[in-house]
Amino acid sequence: MPQDPSNDYLQATCFKPVPPLREFDSEAKRILEEAEAKKLVLRLFGGVSFMLRCPSSGRASLKRDYLDLDFMGYSKQSREISRLFKDLGYVPREMFNARMGYQRLIFNDLEHHRRVDIFLDVFEMCHKFNFKKRLEVDRYTLPLADMLATKLQIIQINEKDRKDLLSLFTDHDLGPTDGEAINSPYIARLCSDDWGIYKTFTVNLDNLLSSLSGREMSPDQEELLRSRIGRLRNEIELAPKSLSWKLRARVGDKVRWYELPEVDAEVVDSRVPKDNPAGVA
Repeated sequence: MPQDPSNDYLQATCFKPVPPLREFDSEAKRILEEAEAKKLVLRLFGGVSFMLRCPSSGRASLKRDYLDLDFMGYSKQSREISRLFKDLGYVPREMFNARMGYQRLIFNDLEHHRRVDIFLDVFEMCHKFNFKKRLEVDRYTLPLADMLATKLQIIQINEKDRKDLLSLFTDHDLGPTDGEAINSPYIARLCSDDWGIYKTFTVNLDNLLSSLSGREMSPDQEELLRSRIGRLRNEIELAPKSLSWKLRARVGDKVRWYELPEVDAEVVDSRVPKDNPAGVA
C-alpha cells in the first residue's frame, strides 16, 4: 500500500527537537545515551570527560569552567551522527561539515552559546592520533590513556588543561591495561614511535611536575601526584625507541615537531548569510 505523504508532513511539522540541556555533564550523558540507543559509537573526551571520570575535578582547587563538548566517532557513521545532533537541537556548521564531514564535524548550541566538535577516526591538532581501534574500549569516554594523550599533545597548554591532568593523576593510578587505570605502556609506545609526540609529552609532564609547588593540596596529595607523574615520565624514557624516532631525535628541535591549529570562531550560526553581522552569535 502506498504511504500517505501527509504522514511525512505531520512528522516533519510536529517534531520539535528537545533543546540542549544547560549542565554540561547532563547534556553529555543525554547525547551519549541517544547515540547508544541508535547504535552510533560516540566517545567523549576533552574537559567534560575529565569531569565524568575524575571525582577530584569537583574540588575547589581543580574546578574549572567548560566551554564546549568534544567527541570521537567513526567516519563511516558521519551522516548518522550529523542527523543525531540535528535531532538533538544543534545547528551544524554547514560549510565546514560539507567540506570536512568524514574527518570532523562542528555543531553549535546557540541557546547556551557553546560548540560541539566531533572528530572521526583520527584526532589531529598539535599531533595526530588514530583512535579508530580505541573507540569501543570504554562505554562513554575515550580510554583514560587517550584522554591523557589529547591533553599532553597540546603545545600551548593552559591552566584548565593542567587541572584536567591533575584530576586524572589524582584519581587514577598507572596500570598495564585500560579500564580505571592509565594504560602507561600504551602511552610509552606512542612516545617510542614518534619523537615529536615524545618531545611534547615529556615537556608537558615536566612542566606539570614543576607546577605542583604552591598549589592548594596536602603534602600527601602532592607526593601522590609526583609519584604517578614521575613514574609515567620514567616509563616513557625507558621504553625502547623505534629507528624513525632515533633518526628524528638527531634533528631535534631545529625543525618544528608539531602543528599549531588555526583559531576558529567558537559559535557561528551558519543559517544566516556570512555578510550579515547579526549572524555571528
